[in-house]
Amino acid sequence: MKVQINGEERDFASPPAPFTLAALVELLGMKTDRVAVELNREIVPRERWAYTQLNDGDRLEVVHFVGGGSMLQELP
Repeated sequence: MKVQINGEERDFASPPAPFTLAALVELLGMKTDRVAVELNREIVPRERWAYTQLNDGDRLEVVHFVGGGSMLQELP
C-alpha cells in the first residue's frame, strides 16, 4: 500500500491489519498526545484514529509537536 506522508510517498509492503491512523502513528514511533493528523485535507480527531482506515493513495499531513525553549535569566 502506498500513501503520501508530508509530501513524501511511502510504501508499506505489509501494513498491519487493519491499517488505521492509530496503527500508522504507532508504526512511525510517534507519541499520540503530541501528534495531529490530516487525512485527505481533513483533520481527524484523535478519538477517531483507531477507526479510520487508511487506503492506497491516501495523503496525510502529520504534525509532531515538540516542546522546548530556553529558560530566561533574571537580569540583575
